[in-house]
Amino acid sequence: MRFFLGLLGIGIGIVLSLKYEWLLNNFGRIPSVEKYLGSFGGSRLFYQLLGVLIIFFSALYMTGMLGRLVEAIFSRLFGIGA
Repeated sequence: MRFFLGLLGIGIGIVLSLKYEWLLNNFGRIPSVEKYLGSFGGSRLFYQLLGVLIIFFSALYMTGMLGRLVEAIFSRLFGIGA
């Protein structure tokens, strides 16, 4: 099941990364993103970056490494575990 959910996430990420113009036309610009990323493409760049992040985290989930990553980050952050 983990494999299929990972593939689904990767597919969604690819669609977000490739069809950013369609998303921009149908959902519009995001004002807060335009404020901070306006000179770099704004909402277009945000849709592409969101797609790449979804692909990355889906691949981590599919391989079973997402839990290890979260555990490593939060164990150091909160001093949990040894």
